[in-house]
Amino acid sequence: VILIELIGFGESFGWLATLLAGISISFLIINVMVMATAFYTWFERRMIARFQVRRGPNRNGPFGMLQPFADVLKLIMKEDTIPDEADKPVFTLAPIALLAPTLMIMIVIPFGTFINKDAFLSNLNIGILFIVGVTSVNSIAIFMAGWGSRNKYAILGSMRGAAMLISYEIPMALGITSVLILSGSLAMTEIVRSQSVWFILVMPMGFFVFMAASTAEMSRTPFDQIEAESELGSGYNTEYSGIKFAVLFLAEFMAPIVTAAVVTTLFLGGSQGFDFLPGGIWFALKMFIVIFVLLWFRSTWPRLRIDQIMGFAWKTLFGLGLFNIFLVAVEFMLAREFNQTNNGSLTTDYMLIMSAVNWIITIAVILIMANVVGRKKYTRPEPTPSPLANMGIGGN
Repeated sequence: VILIELIGFGESFGWLATLLAGISISFLIINVMVMATAFYTWFERRMIARFQVRRGPNRNGPFGMLQPFADVLKLIMKEDTIPDEADKPVFTLAPIALLAPTLMIMIVIPFGTFINKDAFLSNLNIGILFIVGVTSVNSIAIFMAGWGSRNKYAILGSMRGAAMLISYEIPMALGITSVLILSGSLAMTEIVRSQSVWFILVMPMGFFVFMAASTAEMSRTPFDQIEAESELGSGYNTEYSGIKFAVLFLAEFMAPIVTAAVVTTLFLGGSQGFDFLPGGIWFALKMFIVIFVLLWFRSTWPRLRIDQIMGFAWKTLFGLGLFNIFLVAVEFMLAREFNQTNNGSLTTDYMLIMSAVNWIITIAVILIMANVVGRKKYTRPEPTPSPLANMGIGGN
């Protein structure tokens, strides 16, 4: 009501109304994301417990749903210590630098329609470039956390993290490039509108590359070498405690939610769905499915070694990403040649044909890559008996 009254006074107060609206929506998104992350931590622990045939949190509240709030209170009440040898400004800024980009991604995510209105904070015409640029800050933040701690395990974990995140940004960008070729726009809303057939069906190879790279960018299993407990204690956050550790914890568990929102927008048609439910509900359901798949990965796959992680990025995902771009570009040129475009977008019939062809090609290419790049099954050599084993006991 206040915003409407300010706008009614004339154009001179329009900037103030815009500013207050932006602050209000930002405050709302931050609080919603914090509460969603709290619920996600409970959901993840319960789901992983089911995968491992145990109960999970079940003490605080019904079904243990108040466990996240108990964890937050415990972390806040703990002493916030800083090592004597630490670089205090860098050590303090690292958790904020890791959390802020995760929240900023939600600025350009179109959540669908609510009460016949499009729900998004900002409809940037370069929304996907904004996401790529913001996510690149994570590698700097992780290195800041390790370097500022002046701890050998933290520094080693942060160096691993920086190398891994920079390596996997390239396959992730290649997966995004194929989306841009088909949509013809950098705006997230236009990418959603161009998906008369979801892009996960049209270019499954690009989806697989993006999902694998995004999982590595989150440092989640099987790409969690950054904080391998058996090797590095707790990795880059070894020296953190209290509220600083709570912020790092929040950023880590908020990342799957944000990743699910980006995947839903780029490959699952965003808020598109049947008319009997609002677009925002469809968006939330698709996000839930993506989050469940990410939890499935974490619950079933073992942790990879650091050499396997880096080799997978450069030997497998990089090649698949380049091949996917070449394939999509050729198919897009053929669509123009045979007049299968409508206002710059591909027709639905042509996208269905692409879906059938690309799934066959994707399965064939992955099988070939697995046999060429993947390691062969280890065969144990037959033991060779020693001549000494058959010597008789005693002598003539």
